[in-house]
Amino acid sequence: MHMQQRLFRSLVAPCQLIVATAFLFATLGVLNATGDETDHFKSIIAPTLQTHCVKCHGLDGAAEGDVNLSSLSGESIARDPELLQSLIDVLEYEEMPPEDEPELDPSSRAELLSELDKLLESSIVKKTTFARTPIRRMNRFQYNNAVIDLFQLKVIVFTLPERMMREHGNYFQPATGKMAPKVTVGSRPLGKSQMIEPRLAGVAAFPQDLRAEHGFDNRGDHLSLSPLLMEAFLSLGESITQSPDFNETNVGIWNAFFAKPAESTNLHEQLTTRLETFLTTAFRRPVDANTLDRYVTFAERRIATGADFTNVMKDVASAVIASPRFLYLYEFASENKPTTEIANLELASRMSFFLWGSIPDTTLMELATKGELHQPEVYDSQIDRMLKDRKLKRFCDSFPSQWLQLERIISSVPNPKKFRRFYFAKFRESMHMMLEPLLLFETVLIEDLPITQLIDSDFTYRSAALEGSYKDLASDTELGKRGRGSPIELVFHRLPIHDRRSGGVITNAAVMTMTSGPNRTKPITRGAWVATVIFNDPPDPPPANVPALDEKPSHAEEHLTLRERLSLHRQRSDCKGCHEQIDPLGFALENFDPVGVWRDEYANGRSVDMSGQLFRKHEFSNVVEFKDAILNEKDRFTRGLAGHLLSFALARELTVADRPALDEISEATAAENYKMKTLIKQVMMCEPFHSKTSPQSTPDTK
Repeated sequence: MHMQQRLFRSLVAPCQLIVATAFLFATLGVLNATGDETDHFKSIIAPTLQTHCVKCHGLDGAAEGDVNLSSLSGESIARDPELLQSLIDVLEYEEMPPEDEPELDPSSRAELLSELDKLLESSIVKKTTFARTPIRRMNRFQYNNAVIDLFQLKVIVFTLPERMMREHGNYFQPATGKMAPKVTVGSRPLGKSQMIEPRLAGVAAFPQDLRAEHGFDNRGDHLSLSPLLMEAFLSLGESITQSPDFNETNVGIWNAFFAKPAESTNLHEQLTTRLETFLTTAFRRPVDANTLDRYVTFAERRIATGADFTNVMKDVASAVIASPRFLYLYEFASENKPTTEIANLELASRMSFFLWGSIPDTTLMELATKGELHQPEVYDSQIDRMLKDRKLKRFCDSFPSQWLQLERIISSVPNPKKFRRFYFAKFRESMHMMLEPLLLFETVLIEDLPITQLIDSDFTYRSAALEGSYKDLASDTELGKRGRGSPIELVFHRLPIHDRRSGGVITNAAVMTMTSGPNRTKPITRGAWVATVIFNDPPDPPPANVPALDEKPSHAEEHLTLRERLSLHRQRSDCKGCHEQIDPLGFALENFDPVGVWRDEYANGRSVDMSGQLFRKHEFSNVVEFKDAILNEKDRFTRGLAGHLLSFALARELTVADRPALDEISEATAAENYKMKTLIKQVMMCEPFHSKTSPQSTPDTK
């Protein structure tokens, strides 16, 4: 370890009511800018303010939510594009005014939206730059992939439990454009046997990286590198190259990098050639002469003392994969403008880490080094090539499970007395459940289907056991007839959907189970999931002093429906605004019990009432009508999914500056029949994906 450290040191140096109120007074400032508009304010804005907001947000300093209307002005709101975006959202999605207040006239709403859009566009153009993605290290999923690609390993580095689905039999073939009708898969999080994978012996993973709230595990602000973790990477790099499985059989670059050259060759030239190629690949940019010379000199000195050539190259390689230049993802700062177009080499890395979760391959690096990657026809062809490569499986192993928040099913514990089939055999039903939406996502991507299939698919993938669970086949005998499968390999068949109550990611058993408690469904949790995942509009967290609803009803509540019990949460004014938005989304799924089985009645005999309105304009009385309502808002779903993808691609939270890009992505996707690959390509073509915002000074990357 001391040798490794010496080697390393020698080589690397606001709630909706508040928003509604702010909107009205902000508009006062905008319309009061000229004398002509003063009359407009007096005749339209002031009466609306009096009607909808004054009783809760008075001008006497005692306004709800500590909002003082007199503190805002047209000038201040013009400097706050984030607030402007919020105002537009509550108007556009008709979240303002509250349900028990008089509605705004549609023409007035349209007029105000138009004015705010103009103001926001001007604010973005003049005052806003894209948010900067902090310099960050690879997460362990990316590190594993990058090491595999750097050494062309035929085995994995270490087991990754966050990979929720294991592929058996290489069914994932994106170049064919077709998903197999039968696939064999495994589920690691709840299947211990799935840890049996070809991997490097003696290599242990560092702890799993945490996800950002409403985000992903690649967020820059969550991936720091402490001194303790730096030491862990030093040890990790050494354990990789010193593993007994790190040999000629498993390392694809063995002969080109680690094998001793012929005696007749010039050692200095051999080391220079080998290390220049290796370091350029590892650091994702041509290595500078000084850095290359340090590595070459170190290797020459070690070999001159009699050290074995292969062992020296292993030591060098272990230092490289512990180097900040390998571990960190970053762009160079621009000296001229805070926001500029990223360079070709930076673009290659951004593309590769988005779709492949790893370093760029030789083709991307060569095009970037030649300065050709930014050329539209070249760039477009490379996106197509990447979408057909098997390494796209890494995108499917990372994005959809995090987008759908499927890790939550791991902690789901339905009451075993009420839901015995969930624990059938020796492995839980959730092992099967979690794979259904993941296989649906992969199929939509590989076959380039419309993303609306994610809402209301006409097919699905299910194992015999999972199909039986949907039909509530609780006895072991019945399950045995359909086939239990194996804890190691589960066979899933592609099945047509004849009943639209199932199909898509919203009504699958995994989501229904993970958004329920042990004994009952949780409509608020389900509604928050739909708002966050499907529409990318996460609700604010509930007030800390609101008590949770008991899992079991009291004796006095036994005759009530769940909707009636939860109605108490709507009585508080600070809860009301959010509940108006998320309750209809959650109760729309109330016919599905805590493990996703359809029901028409509660245990007390009361009928399930799931009726409601989506965005106050699409009424539904059953879950099929609810899906139709979402499909009527498919542009909003498209924009929400585009936001999730762009945030994942950029490894940062999106801001109002990204709004125009999301609009363009959504419009272009809609024009191509909402195809999945069109959406991904548009994300990769948008301005934020090709831009970088520099810090105050260039980071030290040496």
